[in-house]
Amino acid sequence: MFADTPPPASAPKQQHPSSAPIARIPQPTGHIPEDDWDDADGYYRTVIGEALDSRYRVDSYLGKGVFSTVVRAYDTTFSSSEGTGGADAVGANVAIKIIRRNDTMRKAGLKEAGILRRLAKSDPEGRRHVIRLLRTFEHRGHLCLVFEALGYNLRQVLQRYGKGVGLHLHAVRSYAQQAFLALSLLTKVGIVHADIKPDNILVNESKTALRVCDLGSAFDPSDPADVITTPYLVSRFYRAPEIILGLPYDGAIDTWSMGCSLYELFTGRILFPGRTNNDMLRLHMELQGRFTFKAIRKGLYTQDHFDPTDKTFLSRETDRLTGKEVIRPIAITRPTKDLQARLLKRRAGGGEDQDPLLPSFVDFLQQCLSLSPEKRLTPKQALSHPFLRG
Repeated sequence: MFADTPPPASAPKQQHPSSAPIARIPQPTGHIPEDDWDDADGYYRTVIGEALDSRYRVDSYLGKGVFSTVVRAYDTTFSSSEGTGGADAVGANVAIKIIRRNDTMRKAGLKEAGILRRLAKSDPEGRRHVIRLLRTFEHRGHLCLVFEALGYNLRQVLQRYGKGVGLHLHAVRSYAQQAFLALSLLTKVGIVHADIKPDNILVNESKTALRVCDLGSAFDPSDPADVITTPYLVSRFYRAPEIILGLPYDGAIDTWSMGCSLYELFTGRILFPGRTNNDMLRLHMELQGRFTFKAIRKGLYTQDHFDPTDKTFLSRETDRLTGKEVIRPIAITRPTKDLQARLLKRRAGGGEDQDPLLPSFVDFLQQCLSLSPEKRLTPKQALSHPFLRG
């Protein structure tokens, strides 16, 4: 939930594991004793071919995350003659999230299921591009969530089809339209996703239809008990500055994360590949300028990053020889990097620097990435922006 995501090979690696994208895991072999279905950490030891809930035949492992293992399964009760009216009648293949046998993880799984049901109630036909929870069940003491199965996440699409330089701008626009429809649904229901990144956006086999997934970190900002103040919410590369500074946050953090994700889809590069929260703030200011004195003054964690008297940014680095922290004041008064220049540089030679959509894309990203949350595009405003309208 509160995590730093392992990046692609081209980016610096991070150490905090808690919101990492699902990783491949080995398949268990041999017989598992009846009383030993869980490993030492409470993960269920699934066996390929076994039936879950006397209905789902496990076909393959999709991976393992902090909260669960995820498997792909075949619904043996599915019939193509059922049509598409029922909640379960979306296809024979499903993805099943098997929550760890742990009270905290189970509570988080129940919360995610409850949020998904709220979203589905507001979007009964599933047109707003949020993953569909089909049902839940219990299996050997584990809560299991059943989802529609999709083909890829956007990081996989980028790695397979971006060829190291990103996707075509028209594809990025199509994905952005669908993603902001999903965010508009979350805003309507009063939910903040809090972990938007390419790994948590799925597409179908034809790579044309998109659904936002993994709402394990989602929360209701109107419920004080549901809001946790931590500088580690959202995977680091996609973490909005107000989270790092310890300022109040809302759905604007999802807009920030989406802006970072769209830049990455277009360029094939992570926009803010900071190694620490402090490094992230430096990168934010290099691109977008200095934070307001008001933001610096009110942040709960600003003393870790700014001089308490003159509010100069304090860059914290580790000396490679001594291993000790070195604090270096840096006076940042205006942006030193240019977003449009970076976009053009990444796509140089590809012909897309002449794409008439590019200027509106630059403006769109600038408005998604404002350092002031109140100045960022809302999902409704984003859907009306020329980049998505055109």
